[in-house]
Amino acid sequence: MFRKTLLPALGLLAALSFAAPLQAVPVTDRHAAAVALVDSLHPLTGTVALPSAQATLKLTDVYSFLPAKDAQRVVTQLWGNPPDDTVLGMILPGSDPHSLLNGHRWAVVVTFVDEGHVSDGDAAKVDYDDMLKDLKQATKDSNDERLKDGYPAIELMGWAEPPHYDAASHKLYWARDLKFTRADGADAGHTLNYAIRVLGRKGYLSLNAVAPIGALSQVRADMPQVVALAEFDPGERYADYQPGRDKLAAYGIAALVAGGIAAKAGLFAKLGVILLALKKFIVLGVAAIGGAISRLFKRKQA
Repeated sequence: MFRKTLLPALGLLAALSFAAPLQAVPVTDRHAAAVALVDSLHPLTGTVALPSAQATLKLTDVYSFLPAKDAQRVVTQLWGNPPDDTVLGMILPGSDPHSLLNGHRWAVVVTFVDEGHVSDGDAAKVDYDDMLKDLKQATKDSNDERLKDGYPAIELMGWAEPPHYDAASHKLYWARDLKFTRADGADAGHTLNYAIRVLGRKGYLSLNAVAPIGALSQVRADMPQVVALAEFDPGERYADYQPGRDKLAAYGIAALVAGGIAAKAGLFAKLGVILLALKKFIVLGVAAIGGAISRLFKRKQA
């Protein structure tokens, strides 16, 4: 049943959500442009309000936050993704944004999805091993089209961190290990995509950590603290949901892990709605570009 309802949209998600490859410009020019961009960023520290999400980040002294405009510039100009005005900001380790140029560090892109209150009634019933099989097949099925369009093929290697849901805090997190291969068979790198979802009254905060797969141990060590940074404001928390008054999302925990908004369309008759919704998940493409950026700076430093 899971395959019949989700597989078509997952293939579409995998095909559309990764951004364009880096342009073929000299490494030295890309390096200079990247450094200039990072030099112009203005990270915030302390308590950061996210008014459009009615949420707050309470940063400790080991984290900083790039506000929306700066984060969107990183996503588009540094990582090569299309413009995405749903990005609310970006959490960084430390206070120096030059960590974005370090091939062994992570960044967390923050967005808010206001599709309604997500029921966690299915949280204890999900078979994530079965889901993984479908996700792998969906990713594989998208590769012919990806290669045709000039993108590398993707192989979902498995869960780098199996999905976990904390029913007390209403926070969900998981990580995927992704491998990229060019059309000529050349290895295009391994990348980690670590996802956090903080459920609230009217929607959820989406925190997507981007890092090379070699940074998994560091990400695993840091993400529990990052999960704790984000909370909805009083009156907007999960327990504040009012049945009959507040909108209820058309999907649950399983769909969040598998593809979230794309899954809510059921049999996917309204393709245009799916395409629009997928814009909110474009940050998945950051993983591929992040890996390319890290390799760029490794070559520069060699």
